[in-house]
Amino acid sequence: MKQEVRQHLLPLFVIFIIISTVWAIAFVPFYQFIYLFFGFLWGAFFLDIDHLIYWLYLKPQLPESQQASLFLKNKNLTSLLTLLENRHKHHTSLVFHHYFFQTALALVSFFVISSSANVFSSAFVIALNIHLLVDEFYDYRSNPRHLQQWLFAREQKQLPLAYLKHYLLFFTLLTLIFIIILISFF
Repeated sequence: MKQEVRQHLLPLFVIFIIISTVWAIAFVPFYQFIYLFFGFLWGAFFLDIDHLIYWLYLKPQLPESQQASLFLKNKNLTSLLTLLENRHKHHTSLVFHHYFFQTALALVSFFVISSSANVFSSAFVIALNIHLLVDEFYDYRSNPRHLQQWLFAREQKQLPLAYLKHYLLFFTLLTLIFIIILISFF
C-alpha cells in the first residue's frame, strides 16, 4: 500500500512544487497554496472509494466483499486497507476507473478549471485525472491487457491494445493543459 500511496502522491507533489514556485513569483495569496494542497490531497485518494462501491454495491456476494463489509462495520481500517492492497488488481468493473468516467471527468475538469476561481476544486479535479493516469500508466507498463479489461469493462467492443498508447497520450496532454491553465490562472 505504501507503494500505491507513493505512486499517487509523488506526481502531485512535483506539480504542487512547480505551481507553488510560479505562484510565489507572482505573489499569489498564501491561502491559495493551502487550497491547492488540500485539493490535491483529497483528489489523490478519492477514486479509491470505487473499491468500496465494488465491494458494497456491485459485488456484495463475493467473500472479499463480505470481509470488507465486516471490516467497515467493525471500523477496522488497517485490515480494510490490507484487503484493498491484496485485492485491488482483481477489481476490473469499477465505476470511476472506466473510459466513460474519464471522458466525463475531462469535460467537467475543463469546465471547472476554466470557469471557476476556486483553487480547491481545480486542484481536486486535476488530482482525479492524475490518479487515473497513474493507474493507467502502471497497468500499461506491467500488463496492457489488464488495463484494457478494467478501462473498457462492461463494453462489448474494447479499444485494441495497439491504440491504448494513443488513449494515454491524449488524456496526458489534456491533463497537462489543465495544469497549465491552473498555473496561469493568477
